[in-house]
Amino acid sequence: MAGKNERQRRQAREKHRRQQEQRLARQRQVRRRWAIGTLAVLVAAGVGTLLLIFLPGGTPKKAASASKSPSASPTATATAVAEPAHHCSYASATPVAKKVSFPAATPDYTDSYQATLNTNQGKITFNLLNNKATCTVNSFVHLAQAGYFDNTQCHRLLTSGIYVLQCGDPYATATAKLDCSSTSKIGSGTPGYDFASENLTGAKYPAGTVAMANEGSATTNGSQFFIVFKDSTSGLTASYTPFATVSSGLGIVQNVAKDGYSCQYAQSGGGAPKKKVIIDSVTIKKT
Repeated sequence: MAGKNERQRRQAREKHRRQQEQRLARQRQVRRRWAIGTLAVLVAAGVGTLLLIFLPGGTPKKAASASKSPSASPTATATAVAEPAHHCSYASATPVAKKVSFPAATPDYTDSYQATLNTNQGKITFNLLNNKATCTVNSFVHLAQAGYFDNTQCHRLLTSGIYVLQCGDPYATATAKLDCSSTSKIGSGTPGYDFASENLTGAKYPAGTVAMANEGSATTNGSQFFIVFKDSTSGLTASYTPFATVSSGLGIVQNVAKDGYSCQYAQSGGGAPKKKVIIDSVTIKKT
């Protein structure tokens, strides 16, 4: 009997340890996947210095090399390419917020696209920069057409030094409560793959820029993106792929920013927008 009780206590301790490890792993994933990292403003000798503190991401799972098939297999490592790209590489990544196929490895690099976010606040329209960020546009168009962004919330707002609204994580469902909890998965989601950054040479982030969020590494772009609603060039380094410009609806984002946060993310900076922005769907049109 004593042996049985000891075994039960040992099993209970082991179960508690596993639960603790899983909880810590979820917290690390959320901290890693925030787009721009925690903002810290240091003031020394009367000069303010804006530091971007990245929280690097985890190691992607290895997989087979990409082919030129219509639905490319994942590669082991996402690699940079010359623009406009004639071939794209996508590497496996976790956690998978919503299951979706990989984009085609051979993009339509000569086409021009327009994307419209159909939101509860109104329509926000982008002109996609396919000749400068081909593989990024290829992925965004693929995800939009697959319904990946449908019924998701823009989950993060930054209004100091960097002025952006971040979207594109299906963990932030239309009905999810954005409570800024450190244990929430929101902010960590990927489409199951990531890819290399593009269009970074001389990159600037004026109002109306749409750029990819990443984990602080040039090969960790996934589905999350941000809309710049006020010039953030001085606050952002050229580390985030600009892949579109807003042609209409920027005022919607600016009005959301005016309302501020409902809560703040203690570890990553910014907060959950007080005014909900729900993406009902994304429409893609060739122009």
